[in-house]
Amino acid sequence: MRKELYESLVVRLLSGLKYVDGAMTVLKTPESIAEHSSAESVVKHVDLWNHNVEFIEEDSAWSRPAVFVEFAPIVWSAVQGRVEYTTRARVLLHVVTDWCGSASAGSEFQAESLGVFDLLDALHELLEDFGGASFDHLKLVESRTNHNHEDIVENVEVFEYRGKQVIG
Repeated sequence: MRKELYESLVVRLLSGLKYVDGAMTVLKTPESIAEHSSAESVVKHVDLWNHNVEFIEEDSAWSRPAVFVEFAPIVWSAVQGRVEYTTRARVLLHVVTDWCGSASAGSEFQAESLGVFDLLDALHELLEDFGGASFDHLKLVESRTNHNHEDIVENVEVFEYRGKQVIG
């Protein structure tokens, strides 16, 4: 289930949020994704979370905006004689962007700095109710806004989902 969820998120994040005619656009249908397949992806890098922001100088370089996927602890419940298990779990998306400057009133950087919230809203729209064979119904349940940053900003969007695992 985790492998499918991660791989599905990678595809969705890289193909479903594109710059179309200069505007950030959410693409959810296979037709719209195919139509804009050559458009520039908004998200530049997706990987598993490994405290990437803390070790940015030691880590290999990655482009931003980047999204790192962290799986919260999963508590499983047996449904069919220990052959099928279900869960309600959470996945955390660490959305890492460059700091653009002050967002204060009158700042020349305000619009660009507040653009991170447009990105987070677009990610919410892109992933709401998203699902696959072993997971479904992603719902945004928490947003953690970074208020202590330097050159990069890490906001965390927490999604809840239903998952299932079948053994054998």
